[in-house]
Amino acid sequence: MGTSPPKPALRPANPQFSSGPCAKRPGWTAAALAGALTGRSHRAAEPKARLAEVIERSKAILGMPEGWRLGIVPASDTGAVEMALWSLLGARGVEVLAWESFSKDWATDVVKQLRLRDARVLEAPYGRLPDLGAVDWSRDVVFVWNGTTSGVRVPDGAWIAPDREGLAICDATSAAFAMELPWDRLDVVTWSWQKVLGGEAAHGMLALSPRAVARLESHTPAWPLPKIFRLTKGGKLNEGIFRGETINTPSMLCVEDALDGLRWAEGVGGLRGLIARSEANLAAVAEWVARTPWVAFLAERPETRSCTSICLTIAAPWFRALDAERQAQAAKRLAAILEKEGVAYDIGAYRDAPPGLRIWGGATVETGDIRALLPWLDWAFAQVEAEFGKVAA
Repeated sequence: MGTSPPKPALRPANPQFSSGPCAKRPGWTAAALAGALTGRSHRAAEPKARLAEVIERSKAILGMPEGWRLGIVPASDTGAVEMALWSLLGARGVEVLAWESFSKDWATDVVKQLRLRDARVLEAPYGRLPDLGAVDWSRDVVFVWNGTTSGVRVPDGAWIAPDREGLAICDATSAAFAMELPWDRLDVVTWSWQKVLGGEAAHGMLALSPRAVARLESHTPAWPLPKIFRLTKGGKLNEGIFRGETINTPSMLCVEDALDGLRWAEGVGGLRGLIARSEANLAAVAEWVARTPWVAFLAERPETRSCTSICLTIAAPWFRALDAERQAQAAKRLAAILEKEGVAYDIGAYRDAPPGLRIWGGATVETGDIRALLPWLDWAFAQVEAEFGKVAA
């Protein structure tokens, strides 16, 4: 155990590093919502035009190809993924890639809720990816692009077969607007407003390729579909959903906030600018990890390290010597010290993940705030070491 570092003088200007809901864009105030069409029917012309604007601005920033449909759906990214699984699966065998908590939830849906007989789950522990080369693309494939709770992302889209027979169904909620998505190798992409652009919660986005639309119009699931999952009418795609005619009532406050985030994204250089901001945040953390012996990335391979949900483990020998319960206590204590000091909120590891820290590095987070946070991590760790290191000894 070394000498405790002095308490840092510089504090992050914005201490919000939560991985969802995430930090608002720099300079955000409630005044950004002043033009919200509250008290109006979302089916009236002007509110519906705002919903359609969210769709069109999102498609433009992401570079979504012609022929893709994008709709606003209920229940955040979870609702969008569930809608895709319940509406599209069952026509052929399914592969589910699971390497963190949310991808394991989708595996549970496929195997235990939909009870698909011809389903295979390819698993990997936190910090690793499954064998991407083992995926059978004659089948439908369900996966996350970025493991929000593990900080592990797929390195690129080269592993996805361009001539696939099945659908590539991708939960991209902590990747969209921060990572390059190969649209020509994807068929379903989902995300939520509250991640990379820092929007308010409860609304999801569902993007469908022409291949996914063809599946919807040719395949009828063997199970009943709740109203909020129904994407077709009379065997044809319900095109209204993808023009702003939402299945259920959206919040026009949230819609206005989403538009504010999209306009900000355009102002910082669009997708290229957003990716650069997120990658700069990862680079700042990586520089610090390289010179800090007590911490390590949860993601084992550098090319799979997330630039949004940056997950860290405690590598100190005394910490590794603790039993699992004590490790969890020590990690929670570390996060609690940072919160008490008002320098970092909500950065403890996800409840199902190995004990450690999870720092959101999405585009709305300023790299200067990341750099200001890092000395505080060293300082707080020294307090935890003084308390728990004696137990390990």
